[in-house]
Amino acid sequence: MENAVRERPTADRQAVALKAFGRIADAWSLTGREAAALADMSDSTWKRARKPGYAGELTRDQMLRLSALVGLYKSLELYFNPPISGQWVKLANTGPEFDGSRPLDAMIRGGLPKILRVRGYVDALRGGM
Repeated sequence: MENAVRERPTADRQAVALKAFGRIADAWSLTGREAAALADMSDSTWKRARKPGYAGELTRDQMLRLSALVGLYKSLELYFNPPISGQWVKLANTGPEFDGSRPLDAMIRGGLPKILRVRGYVDALRGGM
């Protein structure tokens, strides 16, 4: 399976990642500015990237962010029932990664390292830790 992903042209992988993250941004009711910040893009680039046929190239960091956010979305869907699964990123959280702020704000401030820690945190919750 992993080889099948590597064999796809970069443009195809980017298109799939952008489409998936666009759907997640909608499911989480993110503003354009919030979605752009999570993806490490300007607002105008995010608007263009959401459209089919986006010709820009994503950086490795951006692809890793989108991949981690897809994983986080999946974990939230598995762990929480609706509507909490869709609202969780926007709810104040007293967990050790958030200090009372919203997970969304913590991830925007902390960039890729924080996104990965938040994903790990939710995965640990799912695993019973």
